[in-house]
Amino acid sequence: MSAVVPEIHPPAVQSAIRKIFRRVVPLFFVMFVANYMDRVNLGFAQDELRADVGLSAAAFGLGAGIFFIAYAIFEVPSNMLMERFGAKVWLTRIMITWGIVATAMAFVNSVETFYALRFLLGVAEAGFFPAVIYYFSRWLPDSHRGRATSIFLMGSGTATVIVGPISGALLEMHGVWGHSGWQWMFFIEGIFSVVLGFVVYRFLDSGIESATWLTEEEKRELVATIDAEQDARPTADTRVSRWKLLADPQMLLFLWIYFAINVALYAVTFWLPSIVDDIGGLSSFQVGLLTSVPWLCAIAAVFVSGRLSDRIGKRRPILMALLVLGGCGTLLAVFVSPWAGLGALCLAAMGFKPASPIFWTIPQSYLDARAAAPGIALINSIGNLGGFVAPTAFGLIEDATGSTKGGLVGLTVVGFLAALSVLFVRGGGRNDRIRSRPAKAPAAAPAPKATPGAARTAGHGPATA
Repeated sequence: MSAVVPEIHPPAVQSAIRKIFRRVVPLFFVMFVANYMDRVNLGFAQDELRADVGLSAAAFGLGAGIFFIAYAIFEVPSNMLMERFGAKVWLTRIMITWGIVATAMAFVNSVETFYALRFLLGVAEAGFFPAVIYYFSRWLPDSHRGRATSIFLMGSGTATVIVGPISGALLEMHGVWGHSGWQWMFFIEGIFSVVLGFVVYRFLDSGIESATWLTEEEKRELVATIDAEQDARPTADTRVSRWKLLADPQMLLFLWIYFAINVALYAVTFWLPSIVDDIGGLSSFQVGLLTSVPWLCAIAAVFVSGRLSDRIGKRRPILMALLVLGGCGTLLAVFVSPWAGLGALCLAAMGFKPASPIFWTIPQSYLDARAAAPGIALINSIGNLGGFVAPTAFGLIEDATGSTKGGLVGLTVVGFLAALSVLFVRGGGRNDRIRSRPAKAPAAAPAPKATPGAARTAGHGPATA
């Protein structure tokens, strides 16, 4: 996963970036594979788990979604603790605790324990994603964050590809030593995350200064480059208020767009195995294999869109096109046969999955560094509530109508509305940084260059205290 580093950076920075793409980015990629696998493997255990525990479709959807309630509640506190303890300690803690809870899912024996463990899984995972995004903002120049974020998020796409066959195979262990297949699936996949947590502690560094695999010149030049980018952005002299971020119209747009992306993405993720199973006559392993197809397409789309957005430096048009493509895919899936519907869901996955990494490059370029950690955590925590709405709504719709087609139509509307909202977003290009107007400028006079004191202007920069 090495990077092609443009000549705009000094040789020492180019060398440092290549090392980061060889060592750090792949590590986060593998971590996200495990993270996403433990989060979404529930969809493959749906039929067996519901039968053994006595869950209705609505109860299953609520349990799948309640994870995101806990995630939202504990996201910002977790991210603040990461700043205090450092990325190495905190990310390791996150991995090991989520692996333990994921393993405990093998012992679900009632609706109440199902809800409780899904909630605890959200508590354990809270802070992982924004911590990684913030980590990239402190280790890489802006010219390479889009590619790094795309590679990282390809981990979730890779997980959705491999979790199908792996989970399908583990489900066929039904009866081994007197345990159900879904119990073996949760136990084995959870233990993998625990082991990986200890590996992460061995190889991860909290900051550039502690990276023994970088030379002193590489450290010095890389830190100087990242700090220079930050200094080029207009900032206020006072600390950014985490609460006043919600008063910034651009932040509200970020929250809505990421919420919409997650509604679409998690609805497809949790219910795709059930939709594929409607084809009929398939074993658990075959269902797992077929559910991998849309995500294989999505991985290719993530890689291509990430490189394209870094090359042209314009994120918003690409994000809009991806959201429209995803909406068209879910709409088409309503009107065709199950086999053709699988092809339509490939289009949906190719739209909604790459939309997430492209989206995250926009807040990164918009937020001042002092607002980046709380801002990213806020967007991720509230936006991830879409992961609660999506499976819960789909479960209610299936219980009421016996079909998921109504939910797919809803995803189409959400995708189109989110694409329209991108038109009003600022940020997201190398020539589209934070710009601020002076508070009182003559109407006929051209606006002067932004100054630090202007960062409070509504709609152009994060709110400050």
